[in-house]
Amino acid sequence: MDINRCSWCGDNPLYISYHDNEWGVPLYDENRLFEMLVLEGAQAGLSWVTILGKRENYRRAFHDFDAKRVAEFGDKDVERLMMDEGIVRNRRKIEAAINNARRVVEMERDFRPLSSYLWSFVGGIPIQNSWEHLEEIPAQNAISEFMSRDLKKRGFKFVGPTICYALMQSIGMVNDHLTSCYRHQEVKNLTS
Repeated sequence: MDINRCSWCGDNPLYISYHDNEWGVPLYDENRLFEMLVLEGAQAGLSWVTILGKRENYRRAFHDFDAKRVAEFGDKDVERLMMDEGIVRNRRKIEAAINNARRVVEMERDFRPLSSYLWSFVGGIPIQNSWEHLEEIPAQNAISEFMSRDLKKRGFKFVGPTICYALMQSIGMVNDHLTSCYRHQEVKNLTS
């Protein structure tokens, strides 16, 4: 039996698993949210499947995305990560991940948890889109632009509007599964 999926995942097993089990599913766990923030930033200029293929290495290298532990990383950790062939060895992206961990810790201490902060951009309720064609799905929108500006104001790095929109998609703030995809209604039902 053929299953209709969003065409972007093709026949790559990593993409299919990510599409079928994670993409668009509302996510609230602090470590997983920080993980997606780091991974979306690491993906800039690369393919998402490249990042998915390195995901377990990232989890190991960044202590399962415990922001408090990553926030304590120093210069030696940056050098260690630059030598780690299992992740994207881009100094700016590594330093941004550590910086962003520090911003998350500050936010939790002074403001509110990352989950509460991110979900506030959509009033806590996922946006249910009804795209029929892949070409209709935007690379960014007004919310991701506002989120990007606000994150940058708070000192976050690698959080442009396109990265923010990809984050919104990955953590279920928007349901961008095509209406022909079997996951569209399933994901929609998670919030009704």
